[in-house]
Amino acid sequence: MSHAAATDGPDAPRPDPDAPDPLFPPARAAGLARLAAFVPRAGADYAARRGDDVPGHPHVSTLSPYLRHRAVTEAEACAAIVARHGPEAAAKAVGELCWRTYFKGWLERRPTVWDAYRAGLEAARHRLATESGLRRAWDDACHGRTGIAPFDHWAAEIVRTGYLHNHARMWFASIWMHTLGLPWELGADHFLRHLLDGDPASNTLSWRWVGGLHTPGKVYQARAGNIARHTGGRFDAEALGHRLAPRADVSEGPANPAPSPVPEGGAWRPSPRAGLLLHEDDLHPDFLLRDGLRPVAAAALIAPEDRSPLVVSDRVRHFAQALADDALARLPGPVRRADAATGDVEAVVRWAAAERLDQVVAPYAPCGPLRTKLDRLEARLGVPLVRALRPWDRDAWPGCTAGYFRFRERIPTLVETAAREAGRGAA
Repeated sequence: MSHAAATDGPDAPRPDPDAPDPLFPPARAAGLARLAAFVPRAGADYAARRGDDVPGHPHVSTLSPYLRHRAVTEAEACAAIVARHGPEAAAKAVGELCWRTYFKGWLERRPTVWDAYRAGLEAARHRLATESGLRRAWDDACHGRTGIAPFDHWAAEIVRTGYLHNHARMWFASIWMHTLGLPWELGADHFLRHLLDGDPASNTLSWRWVGGLHTPGKVYQARAGNIARHTGGRFDAEALGHRLAPRADVSEGPANPAPSPVPEGGAWRPSPRAGLLLHEDDLHPDFLLRDGLRPVAAAALIAPEDRSPLVVSDRVRHFAQALADDALARLPGPVRRADAATGDVEAVVRWAAAERLDQVVAPYAPCGPLRTKLDRLEARLGVPLVRALRPWDRDAWPGCTAGYFRFRERIPTLVETAAREAGRGAA
C-alpha cells in the first residue's frame, strides 16, 4: 500500500495508540452504557433536536462507533428504544438507526458501486500526483485551512476525536464537493481514514447521496442559515454565505445498477471441532451462540488498514484492534481464545490448523475490506468457512431495492425482529 498522505504530516494531531480513548472506550460495556444513557432521550428530544450539532452532542446517541462494529447491534438498540418509548414515539430514532441497515443492504446487493468508488479514488489519487493545485486544495481541506470557519472546525474535530455529527458530515461533504470542487471519493476516503465508525456502505453511499448519485439528481447543498441555526449560532451566517457555492451540481459517477438477489448466508453444522471467527464488521456473536454454536476455539480478524490506500489514523486502527480484543475476552464458556485480533489472514489459517478445526463459523461480512479478507481466507483455509447471516439482516435486506422511503415499509418487521431477539436474551 502507498502511505504518502499530506493529512498525516507533522501538523496533524495523532493520538497515542496505546492510550485509552476517553471519548469512545473500545469495549462493548462502554457501548451498552452509552445506549442506556441515550434511551431516555430517544423519544421527543431526539426527534426535535437530532439535527443540532452542538458541543458534547447531547441530542444524538454517539453510538455509531459501536454499531459500525456491531459491538452493540442495531437490534439491541431498536429493542431498547421501542421498549422505553413505544413504536410511535420511537419512530424517528428507529428510522435513523435503520439508515445504517438500509445502506449496508443496498451496497451488499450492488457491490459494483463499491468497486466504482475504489476505482474513482485511485483516479483521484493519480490527479493529486499530477495537479499541484488540486493537491494543495485537498491538503488544505484535510487540515482545515480553507478559511471556511465551520468546515475547518469539523476538519479538526474529525482528526481529534474520530467522530462527527451526522448533520455536520452532510455539510462537510457538500462544501467539499460543491464549494471546494474536490473529488467526492477523496472526501469519502478522508472519512474512512479518520472516523471510528467509518463504514464502506454508510460512508460511500452518504457521500454519493450528497453528490446526487444515490438518489439520482437529488443534491444536498450546505446553506449558511441552516448551518448557523443548527450549530447554536457558533458560525456567522452572513460571512459564511459569502463563502459557500450558490449552487450544487450533480457529481460524476455511474448510474445505480439493478439489485442482485439477497444473500442467503451459510448454515453451520454441529461438530466437535468448530471454530468461531469474529471480525471487525460483527463483534457480538449472540445469534450464533443462542442457536447452539459451541466453538472450541475463537479468533478475530480485522482490516482497518485496508479501508484506504493511504494511511489510516492510529486512532481508528487502535479502536478496531481493542474492540475486537474485547470481543474475544468476553466470550462465555471454555473457549480457547486467540491472544489478540489479527489482520493477518495466514495467522488465521495457522490458528485453524493448530486447533484441528473441522469448520470455521463467522458472522456474515458485507461488501468491504473485511469481506475481501474473508474471501482470501476461504481460499486458504482447507476447511469450510460458514458465513452466517443475522436475523436482522435477513429480514431487512429484501427491502433494499430502491430508495430509503420504500425500505421504511420493512421497519415494523425489524421492530418485531428486534423484540424477538431481545426476548431470547443476550449471550
